[in-house]
Amino acid sequence: MKQATFHGGIHPSYFKEFTSHKKLIQSNPPSQVILPMQQHIGAPCEPIVKKGDVVKLGQKIGEPKGFVSAPIHASVSGKVVAVEPRLHPDGRKVLSVVIESDGLDTLHEDIKPQGNLESLSPEKIRDIVGEAGVVGLGGATFPTKVKLSPPPEKKIDAVILNGAECEPYLTADHRIMVERAEDVVYGLKALLKALDVQKGYIGIEDNKLDAIEAVKKAVGNDANIEIYSLHTKYPQGAEKQLIYAVTGREVPSGGLPMDAGAVVQNVGTAVAIADAIKIGMPLVERVVTVTGSVIKEPQNLLVRLGTPFKEIIDQCGGFAKNPGKLIMGGPMMGMAQFSIEVPVLKGTSGILALDEEEANVPDPTPCIRCGKCVNVCPINLLPLYISAYSLNDAFDKAEEYHALDCIECGSCSFICPSRRPLVPSIRVAKREILAKKRKAK
Repeated sequence: MKQATFHGGIHPSYFKEFTSHKKLIQSNPPSQVILPMQQHIGAPCEPIVKKGDVVKLGQKIGEPKGFVSAPIHASVSGKVVAVEPRLHPDGRKVLSVVIESDGLDTLHEDIKPQGNLESLSPEKIRDIVGEAGVVGLGGATFPTKVKLSPPPEKKIDAVILNGAECEPYLTADHRIMVERAEDVVYGLKALLKALDVQKGYIGIEDNKLDAIEAVKKAVGNDANIEIYSLHTKYPQGAEKQLIYAVTGREVPSGGLPMDAGAVVQNVGTAVAIADAIKIGMPLVERVVTVTGSVIKEPQNLLVRLGTPFKEIIDQCGGFAKNPGKLIMGGPMMGMAQFSIEVPVLKGTSGILALDEEEANVPDPTPCIRCGKCVNVCPINLLPLYISAYSLNDAFDKAEEYHALDCIECGSCSFICPSRRPLVPSIRVAKREILAKKRKAK
């Protein structure tokens, strides 16, 4: 087994002990699910059911409207009680299908095994993955079928499964690798066949020894799959950093992983692909780590998509005290929430509740030019300059300093002794630069 890492990065305090030893538990069946038609990067889906319709578990209810999109399926059987805008974790109201569960979980007739992997053609695998609505479950939610359909001129020779899970609190991927290692490997083999690639890799941080052992056992003597033990640091799970650690290749500025001949998928995505092939079940549930000092009983739960956060938190005993901050995802790249009525989405890897002291962000002071943000930037950018230009509305200069290459990992903000708003200001610069480009077209 090989060991690898990348330049830069940070070592935030880890709090995985809350849940790293907690086995996956099926969450309580929701009485109602709220399924937004936007659960992926790309074009939103169009509802194909209406109020009053009776639907079955696994039935398609949202049709993709674009190449970069993924269908959405009912996560319970029951009656559609509303098709209307509802609050989304990104803070907007998004058109959603609301289903009142009948408690029966009646399966849709289309839910059936899709055949042996050996007998499926690459095209058929891509179709199964696409119809199942599989997206990147690490949080990015990029439609998986699109990643499996690179342009002919892009030669892919490496498929990498991301089991790094470098966010300090999350353990969903960790438990998936321990408890569903066989399906992780099965999903990787399906990806290899879909892309006609011979070599597969699985990268796992070296603080997950039980996951490494479980996956090694599942791989067995397959010489086409290598496991990499990755140095534990953040953001080891970012695509570009993972590709460099495993293959030594750099994704060019402005490029995509396919420009380095690689496709990266999350280990949870691999399991979703295994489910879609083995039992024909589309993506209707996912593993969510519910954790933080404010949660009474942190857990790793298998949750139906569309379940309100409140029900999930209640199943974990509720709040031990008033939360200072609620985050969907991890503390480094997650999304702050102002309501617990929002639903679990395909990209909800975690629900994190911090107390008021943990959530407190000190006021920024002037930059002291210490250079720490430069040293830790995994992309080799100069965050202090990009941020300064952004704060002075000099977005053209920010672009000259490659603001668009920033992966918004938050390492620079974390390390900054002056607590400067580096990532938020770089994010503003990226938005303004992209808006200018769109306007120029």
